Order: sequence, then structure tokens, then C-alpha cells
Amino acid sequence: MTALSQALTVFRKELTDALRDRRTLLVVLVSSVLMGPLLLVALSALVAGLEAKAEQREVVVAGMEHAPSLRNYFERQTWVVKTAPADYEQLLRGSKLRDPVLVIPTNFEATLLRGDMPELELVSDSANKQSQSGAQRVAELLRGFTQERVGLSLALRGVSAELLSPLKVQERDLAGTQTRAAQFTSMLAFFVLLAVVSGALNAALDSTAGERERGSLEPLLMNPVAGLALVLGKWGAVAAVSFAVAVLSCVSFLPGQWLLRSDTLQAMFQFGWREVGLFLVVLLPFAAAASAVLMAVAIRCKSFKEAQANSTVVMLAVSLLPLVSLFNQTGEEAWHLWVPALAQNTLMLRVLKGEGFTTAQVVVPLLVCVLLTAAGLWFVARRLRGAAIK
Repeated sequence: MTALSQALTVFRKELTDALRDRRTLLVVLVSSVLMGPLLLVALSALVAGLEAKAEQREVVVAGMEHAPSLRNYFERQTWVVKTAPADYEQLLRGSKLRDPVLVIPTNFEATLLRGDMPELELVSDSANKQSQSGAQRVAELLRGFTQERVGLSLALRGVSAELLSPLKVQERDLAGTQTRAAQFTSMLAFFVLLAVVSGALNAALDSTAGERERGSLEPLLMNPVAGLALVLGKWGAVAAVSFAVAVLSCVSFLPGQWLLRSDTLQAMFQFGWREVGLFLVVLLPFAAAASAVLMAVAIRCKSFKEAQANSTVVMLAVSLLPLVSLFNQTGEEAWHLWVPALAQNTLMLRVLKGEGFTTAQVVVPLLVCVLLTAAGLWFVARRLRGAAIK
């Protein structure tokens, strides 16, 4: 048999072993299929909640009876005034009250009529995110009341209110529709990376440390099979499982878009077959490299449990490296493409923003993945050759 035939034989044997553990495989594949819809449903619920909160025109006030002019302004702006509970501070700290509370002093109207500046208190809790976000809307509403009062006072004195605002500022957002959507959907790339590595994890550990623990590795090495063919066959089976997880995870976003509850997010999130293809261009080399690295980590271990403990280093690296782009506020850097996991996350974020990537940008991560794959397979072959000699 040629080396290629031997590698294919080992590949079929390892793939059969991987498929034999149907319970674990079913969990991995089903989770990959459901990941897209579940993530998009959760994301849609978050955005829909934020939209509903933004559209909710309610203001919670303590002491509204002391400010009839302010109440009149709120009602003219179609805002509903709700009376704050007596223990609103405790409710805000415990996140039981989701709206900030506007506290009005008893001398509000008298101070306002004298031409002085009454002091209002807008109470929120920074740990209570919903109340914190609502505080900005209430502050904008109060600024509108202030501008109206100033305009009326100046008009009574025959002065144009435009003198107070000599400049007109028009804001222009350069971010496109998909770029704005990527502010919410950036987490999708992170979870796809984790799914790809998790898909390769069990097969990689079982084909190395698992066989050593079961005592089936030494008899396998006694067969007249070239070491390279043996390693390539094992790696091919592990990579095939990881490839399947990558494909299913990416494709699952297509039907997952049907479950979006937010019309705004549905209009902004454009994920079609083109995006699936670009994701796979990035993910498949990474899946191959992750499979080889996990096998290299596990081949050193004498038991499956020990291999699981050692593989947490790889999982931790894949989890933490994409966070570099989150903490780096200066944007993409050239060196990001040289770091595994971070490079894939960066390129997938570009796809989600609708920018895509050039051939030159994908060559660097591809080269790094090829080098990692070669190094991992070389290490596995060396360890197997040492085990065969012993």
C-alpha cells in the first residue's frame, strides 16, 4: 500500500471511532446547528428590549406636584408621568426599578419664577444598566424644557433665541448599516471560533490520549503503516469533525435570521451565502491548525482526563486572544493577523461589517495556520515514533 492509501485507511478507522461515540458527536453537532439560531434569538431579544426601552415615553418623578409647569411640558411632549415609589433608592440598587427617578424640590416653581436656577436631582445606579441608559433620555427631555424656558424669556424681552446658538452642528455617521449592526453581532465570530475548537477537542483527545489509556495505541503502532500516514490519517479525522462543526455553525446563521424579532436588526444584519463562504475561508485553516495543536497537547498525556486538563490552555488562549481587539481602542493593527484566533476574529468582524478582506490579508493567517499544523503534526509523529521504539 502507498502512504496515501495507508493514510486513507487510518482516516476511515479514526473517523469510524469518532462516529462511534454518537452521544458526544450528537451533542457537538446539534449544538453547532443550534448555535446560530440561539445566538441570534438572544441578540434579537436584547436589541428589541433596547428599542422598546427607547420608545417608552415614561418618566418616574418624585415631587411632581411641586412643578406644574414641568408636568405640562412633559405631557405636551407625550411623556407619561409616573409617581416614584417611596423606597426608590433601594429599588434602584436592587435593579427592581428600571427607570431613573427625577427628584423635584418643593420650591421649584417659586425659584423658577424668581428667575433663579432650580436644582433637580436625577437618581440612577450605574450598576443598574437599564436605569443608567434611561437617565440620558430624561436628561435630554430636561434640556428641552430648559431651552423652551430660555426661548420664552428672551422672546418676552424682544431678543431672538438664536443668539444663544450661533452654530448649527450636523452630525454625519460614516459607519455603514452593517458596520452599525456589527456593534451587536461581533460576538458571533467569537462563539464560532469556540465552536470550531470544541468540535475538534473530543476527537483529538480520543485519538491520542484516549487510545493510549485504552491500550490500543501500541498495537496500532505495530502495524506496517508509515508514521506519516498514521499521523495524517488521525489528524484528517479530527480535522473533518472540526470542519463539519465550522460549516454547520456558519450555515446555521442563515435560518437563524428568520427568528430575529427586531426589525432594525433584521434590516442591518445581512448574512448570506457570501458571508458563509468568507467565514469558511478563514475558519477551515484555523480548524486544521487547532486539530493539530490539540493532538500535540494530548499525545504527551497518559490518560484522557490528563489530556482534558492540558487542553484547557488551548481553549483559554482561543477565548482570550480575540479580546485583544476589544481592549485595543486604536483599531486593527498589522500584527493582529499574525496571532491565531485573533486574526480569524479580526477577519470575521470585517465580514460582519460588510468590508470583507483582501487576498493579502488572508495569506498571513493562512501561513500561520499551515506552520502550526506542520509543527503539531511533526510533534505528534515524533512522540508516536518514540512510543513505537519503546
